[in-house]
Amino acid sequence: MVENQQANGADFVVSRLQQWGVERVFGYPGDGNNALVGAIRRSQHDNAGVDFIQTRHEESAAFMAVGYSKYSGRPGVVTATQGPGALHLLNGLYDAKLDSVPVVAIIGQQPTTTLGSGDQQEVDLHTLFQDVAGFTLQVSTAEQLPLAIDKAFRQALSSAGPAVVIIPQDIQSGPAPEIPHEHGYVQTAPAWQPAKVTPADASLEEAAAVINAGSKVAFLVGQGARNCGPEVLELAEILGAGVTTSLLGKPHIDELHPLVAGTMGHLGTTASAQVLLSCDTLVIIGSNDPWTEYYPEPGSCTTVQIDNDPAKIGNHHPIDVGVVGDAAEAVRALSSLVDPPASSRWRETVHRLVEDEHDVAARRARVEMERINPEAAARTLNDHLPDDTLLALDVGSCVYWYVRQMSVPPQGAAHLSSTLASMGCSIPYGTAAKEARPDQPVAVLSGDGAMQMLGINELITLSHRWRQWSDPRFVIVVLNNDDLAEVSWEQREKENEPRFPTSQSLPSFNYAKFAELNGLRGISISSTDELEDAYREAFAADRPVVLDVHTDRDTPLLPPVPYALSKAPGMAKGLEAEAADGDVPAALMHRYLDIEQDRYLPAQN
Repeated sequence: MVENQQANGADFVVSRLQQWGVERVFGYPGDGNNALVGAIRRSQHDNAGVDFIQTRHEESAAFMAVGYSKYSGRPGVVTATQGPGALHLLNGLYDAKLDSVPVVAIIGQQPTTTLGSGDQQEVDLHTLFQDVAGFTLQVSTAEQLPLAIDKAFRQALSSAGPAVVIIPQDIQSGPAPEIPHEHGYVQTAPAWQPAKVTPADASLEEAAAVINAGSKVAFLVGQGARNCGPEVLELAEILGAGVTTSLLGKPHIDELHPLVAGTMGHLGTTASAQVLLSCDTLVIIGSNDPWTEYYPEPGSCTTVQIDNDPAKIGNHHPIDVGVVGDAAEAVRALSSLVDPPASSRWRETVHRLVEDEHDVAARRARVEMERINPEAAARTLNDHLPDDTLLALDVGSCVYWYVRQMSVPPQGAAHLSSTLASMGCSIPYGTAAKEARPDQPVAVLSGDGAMQMLGINELITLSHRWRQWSDPRFVIVVLNNDDLAEVSWEQREKENEPRFPTSQSLPSFNYAKFAELNGLRGISISSTDELEDAYREAFAADRPVVLDVHTDRDTPLLPPVPYALSKAPGMAKGLEAEAADGDVPAALMHRYLDIEQDRYLPAQN
C-alpha cells in the first residue's frame, strides 16, 4: 500500500476514508496537506484507492464536496492546506450547514511544535470552524486520528452538516497510530447507520383531526420529503390539497401533477402564493423554509408540521400540531386517518390556479425583448433535457427561471445553493454531479455574474476531467445579460432606487470562445430562433458545451401576485429615474404585471 515505506499518519487517514466508502476527495494541495495528498497517491494501485480531484480554488472544492453529497447521497470530502486554503473552504461549508448536507473537511495545519508562535499561515482553525461545523477537532497526537475521522463522519451523517478535522503536518507525516487497550486511549470503528424516528400515534391522530376540520388544505413540502414524493401526492389526492414546495423541496415533487402549484417565496409562482394565502389548513412536510412572509398570515389557518428533527417544529410558523418523525411514515399513516372533503370546490380552485400558472408561464416566455427573453431560454432548455439529466443551478435571476419555467427530469435531480444562496456554485455542483454519476447527462444554468465569480476558472477543471466520464454530455447555459440582474431588481423593489450601472454592469466576456480555448465546444446565441438548434446540438455533442445566451437584462424579477402589485408603486420610483436617463425596463414590468394581474385570487375566496 505504501511503496516500501512505513505507513504514516496520512496513510492511516486515507485507509480510514476508504473504510468509510470514500472514493474521491476534492481539494487543493499545499504544505499543510502535502502528506495527505501523497498518501492519496499511494492508495491508487490496481485501479483502486481514493481519487484526488484538484480544483482551481478551495471554495470550489468545498462546493464540489457539497454537490457530490447532494447528488450521490454520500458524504462529500474536501481537503485544504492551512491558513488561506482553510479560509477559502468556509463558504462551501456554510452551504453544507444551511442546506443540511454531510461533508467532512480534512485540513492541514502547521506542525504542533510551532503552534502559538505566530508562524507563517498560522490561523486558529479550531476557533474559526466552530460555528460552521457540528464537530471540529484539531488532532494533537496520532492516536487521536481514528477517533477524529470516525467521529467526523458520524457527526456529519447524524446532523446532516459539515464536520472538520484539523491535522498538523507532523502528525500526518509521523508514524501511523497504534492504539493500546488501556486508560487514556480510545478505540473507535468506522460504522454508522441512520436512526428511524417513528411518529407517535397520538400526534398523528391530532394532526388528522386538524386536517379533517379544514376545507382548504395546502401542503408546503421541503427536502425532508425526498423519499416520499409519490406518497405526498397520494395524500394530496385524498384531500384535494394544493401542493407548494420550498426551493429545496422542488426536485422531490412531480410538478406535472394538477394539484402542484409550484415553489413558494419571492422567486416562486403566483399559484403557490395564492394557495398559501387562501388555505384554511397548512401541512408543512419536511420543510424549514425561511421565506416567512410568504407563509399564510399567522392565525389565518390551522397548521400541522411534520419533521424528523424536533428542533424544527414551529421554527418558522406557528403550529397547532407537531408530528416528530419520518416524513414517509407520517404521510402514509395520515392517508389512512384523513377523510376526503365533502366539497370539491377547493380542488377545482387549485386546478384552475395550476392551469393558469402554466398558461402565464408560456405567455411570459413569449414576451419579445431587445435581446433573448431568459424565460424563453430556460423554457426551451427544459424541453430538451433528457429524462435522466442532473441539473445544477446557480444563484441569481436564473433561479427565478428555473422555478417558473423548468421541472426536474423524472429520472434526474436538481440542486443549488439554496439557503446560503451563494453565487458561483453551479459549475462545481455540475462537476460533482458527473463525478457522482458519470453515466448521466448534466445541464448547468448560470448567470454571467456567477460565471465570472468561479465558473470561468472551473471550466478549466471541467476541461481536465470530462474525458474520464462515460457520458460526455455536459451542457452549460450562461444567461449573459452583462448585469447583476437580481441585485438591480432588488434595488428597485426594496430600496425604490434606480439601477446603478457602476455597481451592476459586468465586464463583457465571451464565454463560448473561452470554452473553445479549453478544448470544449462553445456556441453563441443571439436570437430566440437559434435556441432549439443550439440545445439539440449541445446535447448531441461529444464533449461539454458552453452556450453563451445573450439575454435581456431588463426582464422583470417580480415576486408572485399579489405581492408584486403591492410593491409596484415603490418600484416605479426607481424606474422613473432610470427612464429619465433613457433606461426603460418599466415597460416590461408593466407588461408582465398585465399578464399576471387578471388571475389574482383574493385570499377571502
